[in-house]
Amino acid sequence: MKELNDRKPRKIKNATAYSFTLEEDTTNYGAYEKGGIVTQAKQPQVLNFKPLREALNDPGKFLLSDFSKFDRPPLLHLAFQALDKFISEIGRFPVAGSEEDARKFISIASNINGNIGDGRLEDVNPKLLRQFAFGARAVLNPMAAMFGGIVGQEVVKACSGKFHPLFQFFYFDSVESLPTEPLYPNDLQPINSRYDAQISVFGHKLQKKFEDADVFVVGSGALGCEFLKNLALMGVSCGGIGLLTVTDDDVIMKSNLRRQFLFRDRNIGWAKSTVAASAAASINPELNIEALQNHVCSKTENVFHDTFWDNLSIVINALDNVNARLYVDQRCLSFQKPLLESETLGATCKTQVAIPHLTENYSASREPREKQAPMCTVHSFPHNIDHCLTWARSEFEGLLEKTPSEVNAYLSNPSEYTNAMRKVGYAQARDNLERVLECLDKEKCEAFEDCITWARLKFEDYFANRMKQLAFTFPEDAATSTGAPKRFPRPLQFSSSDSSHLQFLMAASILRAETFGIRTPYKPKKDVKIVTDEKATSLSTADDVVDDLKDKLEKLRSNLPLGFRMKPIHFEKDDDTNYHMDVIAGLANMRARNCSIPEVDKLKAKFIAGRIIPAIATSTAMATGLVCLELYKALDGGHKLEDYRNTFANLALPLFSIAEPVPAKVIKHQYLSWPLLDWLKEEGLNAYSISCKCMLLNLRLEIKHMSVFDHVTIQSSTSSSIFFSSLL
Repeated sequence: MKELNDRKPRKIKNATAYSFTLEEDTTNYGAYEKGGIVTQAKQPQVLNFKPLREALNDPGKFLLSDFSKFDRPPLLHLAFQALDKFISEIGRFPVAGSEEDARKFISIASNINGNIGDGRLEDVNPKLLRQFAFGARAVLNPMAAMFGGIVGQEVVKACSGKFHPLFQFFYFDSVESLPTEPLYPNDLQPINSRYDAQISVFGHKLQKKFEDADVFVVGSGALGCEFLKNLALMGVSCGGIGLLTVTDDDVIMKSNLRRQFLFRDRNIGWAKSTVAASAAASINPELNIEALQNHVCSKTENVFHDTFWDNLSIVINALDNVNARLYVDQRCLSFQKPLLESETLGATCKTQVAIPHLTENYSASREPREKQAPMCTVHSFPHNIDHCLTWARSEFEGLLEKTPSEVNAYLSNPSEYTNAMRKVGYAQARDNLERVLECLDKEKCEAFEDCITWARLKFEDYFANRMKQLAFTFPEDAATSTGAPKRFPRPLQFSSSDSSHLQFLMAASILRAETFGIRTPYKPKKDVKIVTDEKATSLSTADDVVDDLKDKLEKLRSNLPLGFRMKPIHFEKDDDTNYHMDVIAGLANMRARNCSIPEVDKLKAKFIAGRIIPAIATSTAMATGLVCLELYKALDGGHKLEDYRNTFANLALPLFSIAEPVPAKVIKHQYLSWPLLDWLKEEGLNAYSISCKCMLLNLRLEIKHMSVFDHVTIQSSTSSSIFFSSLL
């Protein structure tokens, strides 16, 4: 069916993993034979926006954010029109706490609603309009951060033409963040401070709680910088009692500067937490902040001890790895501290609140791990560049890190190493010993010329010989067990005129020389004779293979210089001068060329092979703004489960999904019930949970309650359990 080879986009339907139906007449097309490569071609969409005057009267459908507030966007649309008219008539915003201004505002909104016609609202909700009027003048930092992220992303869309823009109107409110106790006009009066706007909405009492709070921010990267800025502007830990503690064991690199706005060029190489704390203090000199450079884990419990956790008011995570999040979550569970979680991935962000006694904790409902490509796909039948880069990263670690480490382990104590190999199983023992033997014998390098030869042979092995073997084993017309099509591999012919071939040889030679401690010349010699015939060594499969390998290694070891050790190379993606990414990009692109897969540049290869999660300022700002709205509730206390919100948002689509958290798991036994890892309090019964590497439960029971625990399981959040049986 050669008519499809014109590369024009075509509409399809009934698409499956390996087939689809064309939405066009193919009667006069040639017969389809086999194979073919198809890629998705995204088509631009044309959106017709209404003029503002027309949209005000007929807004159409609203983009919904909070599914518990289906009727809220039309009401907010009306409220903003009423606010605009109030300002034009009175010449100012409504005054916070002024009942007269609130009544005037509600009257204007009711009149506008009455003149709308068919779009008139049945209920204008005077209570909500009153709250709207009281807070209309205030500019709150969390709301500014949240909407700033959204607007910033819309600007990027307008400039780039990428992603789907917000269509017409989007409204968002967080009325549930208001204090649970009634607020009176005196509570909202300004005191001539930088927090007057916040006080006019939340009152003096909550502002005092903010200033006296002891807050722990874990991490000072992209999220951490935004959090510290927001907390400083909100007045958190800015009284005489409160303390804001931030910790991060990382240092500032140049790549951080584009999204971590508290850092500057002059700060490269400095501790992130120290610089971020200093910048936050310059934003608000009243901020009481302490910067630490410790990783939060079991090894630093002498720093973050029980007293430290006991004194905290709340914990805010700004971490980029799951293991650290899980550890902090367990500590917050044990010490009954609220935890505010957030994470970003490109244009998406997610926030989660964990409140003792109310909501489930972070580790209670984790997303399933992303599916990994099968090893046969990665090593033999790649069909995208991600597979090629995964294979390249694996080969890099095997050749330049794991094998030198195995060599050093053998040379340090040969007898102990060979005895250990006997215990791991025949297949693994033979593989490890053969790699060590090959590295010290056939592939041993004594001069830089040997390293060039090694790199040239690796090119021939990876991209020519292996492809020939694969094509022989799986001919182009061979059918796989699953029936899925495979990209037929084409061997590469080395060419000295191909810059990508030479770049791979140069980078691989330099790193190989580094593992053997060979001094690298600035320019490889041009007249080096390179042998391209590679002969494989055939070993017996008898039970004495390990002994045979051991004897050969012992002979090689006796000929090595005294104290000889190799230097394993640990992959480092951020140093552009170490040739690590040059080797990986070269391996991946040559493998991609074997299988007719589009190649990538070094930068994109770095993102994929380095497993970098891209963070952008827009989603980061939105996530921290949403978390700080939850901070109002958590520090105020007294809020119900339905007042809190978890959020998932994708600014590229755009999509906003805001919902109530899942309630805490309740364990029931006979007449007792308690939330997971909570205090158990009943007459004469007091149980307290602590956390170490496993969960422990200390019970102090009176005799009359012993029968209750005759046969009961106390569950922990790590899916482990402690079993009590026959305590009497």
